[in-house]
Amino acid sequence: MADIRKLAAILAADVVGYSRLAGADEDRTLARLRALRSDLIDPAVAVHNGRVFKRTGDGTLIEFRSVIDAVRCAIEVQCGMAERNAGVPQDRRIDLRIGIHLGDVVEEADGDLMGDGVNVAARIEGVAAPGGISLSEDAFRQVKGRFDLAFADLGPQALKNIAEPIRVFAATVDAAISAKSAPARDENIIPPRLSIVVLPFANIGGDAEQEFFVDGVTETLTTDLSRIRGAFVIGRNTAFTYKNKAVDLKAIGRTLNVRYVLEGSVQRGANRMRVNVQLIDAESGAHLWAERFDKPLADLFDMQDEIVARLASAMNSQLIAAEAQRAEQLPMLDSLDLYFQAMAWYNKGRTPDNLHKARSFFDRALVADPGHVDALVVSASADVNVAVLAFVSDPAAAFRAAETKLTKALSLAPDHPRGHSILGYLQIFTRRAASGIAECEHALALDRNLANARALIGMAYIFVGRAEETEVQVVEALRLSPRDTLAYVWMTFAGAAKNQLGSWEHAVMWLQRAIEANRNFPQTHFSLAAALAQLDRPGEALAAVEAGLMLDPAFSISRFRAVWTAMSNDQTYLAELEPVFEGMRKAGVPE
Repeated sequence: MADIRKLAAILAADVVGYSRLAGADEDRTLARLRALRSDLIDPAVAVHNGRVFKRTGDGTLIEFRSVIDAVRCAIEVQCGMAERNAGVPQDRRIDLRIGIHLGDVVEEADGDLMGDGVNVAARIEGVAAPGGISLSEDAFRQVKGRFDLAFADLGPQALKNIAEPIRVFAATVDAAISAKSAPARDENIIPPRLSIVVLPFANIGGDAEQEFFVDGVTETLTTDLSRIRGAFVIGRNTAFTYKNKAVDLKAIGRTLNVRYVLEGSVQRGANRMRVNVQLIDAESGAHLWAERFDKPLADLFDMQDEIVARLASAMNSQLIAAEAQRAEQLPMLDSLDLYFQAMAWYNKGRTPDNLHKARSFFDRALVADPGHVDALVVSASADVNVAVLAFVSDPAAAFRAAETKLTKALSLAPDHPRGHSILGYLQIFTRRAASGIAECEHALALDRNLANARALIGMAYIFVGRAEETEVQVVEALRLSPRDTLAYVWMTFAGAAKNQLGSWEHAVMWLQRAIEANRNFPQTHFSLAAALAQLDRPGEALAAVEAGLMLDPAFSISRFRAVWTAMSNDQTYLAELEPVFEGMRKAGVPE
């Protein structure tokens, strides 16, 4: 594989006075350092989406998706170090220095990173005080004003083997601890958006053998929620200090400076497992969302994976909805606020009006921040939708716009799971179904919980003449995320596949389920009309046509034919479409 040049957030950390500590007691120092890595540093790196690419004795070099993730990890590690050093004599303490830089790097075939981005981070780390965090000016720009943490401007610093002086900003762990543990905060300080703590789930019944499962759900959910781009999730070690304690949720919100608290319980019966969970607004104490999972006992770890996958998916959409409501009250909106507003419209249903409003907010978000990766990705998805559904006069232009956005997004964030799945979506609907399936499979390798990628693979099977395999993929997507905001689209995929196969009764079943989940998708109504007409149920078919035309008055068979015959040149697919066109004609869809 050829070397890859990219922009990356690099964190460099090493032990202060390691040679002195090792000289005094090398075996003990090495054992303590290994324990710190396994118990504190590596878990924090995993939670904050980092990747250790090099260890150098007492030093560690870590790549992050964003500077925000890197700083969050640094704060958690330095706070954890401070807790461990409490009461330890000064001459035996292990202190870390941490430096963070955003810069150009080269990724080699073995995953190692080289280049100025790495070198500058390592030199900036040397400027940090023991227990402190230093940022280059390029890194500081990405996080300015985003943390309740005071950074001192150290001015331009001449760094060894770095040609030009680098301006450095520094913070100490004392400020980080204060930000995390103060009993109250200044009312003018606003918690980060999408900030949440997952409290240890309660073990109802107190079965000691069940405790490992309960803690596992909490820990895995913390890790999975941290993968939501832009989310700030309090680390596991901090959250577990509240285990088995009576808590004031508003006080926790103030103490940890988070907007949301997720709490839950697990109860095991003779042959069933019940998990209850609720999302609370930490500022008001209001309950925003609650869910119950009731499952027969099977393999506990398989069950844990399934429960966590469903929770993480539901939480993603619930947090975005809550943030969109907050944004509606703000007089000034930044890129992230505009993104939340766009997502709120996007999740309502794929009507011309909803997609138009969503695209408008996405456009404004990208004007405010052209490099907002999530806005690029979901805006591209909206472009694909308006092209596929023929809501625009020039679908080809919408497809091109989507591809441009996705190319940019994946150059900024090469391992963005949703970016790869939406690229797959684009390719599936532009005569590149095989490539689209591969992109969706890559997305699932990056995020096993990305149910939409599974459903898109099912849709792609229709275009390659394998419609009989679609239903299995849709069922798996619904298993992963049964209340997903896109569940109605997936059900429509399954109904479309049944139409292709002439299995009209099964098509009606899937399409009616889709309409029950969300009535605002015109395509579902027209597909249902075709199936009902072929079943010789003209009254119901006409009602479905009328419902579809209420949502999309410009829909016609000719427009549908033009778009959907262009999706694939597979002869099986094209032959299977003809009875669908005939069903629409019999139902009364305009020519």
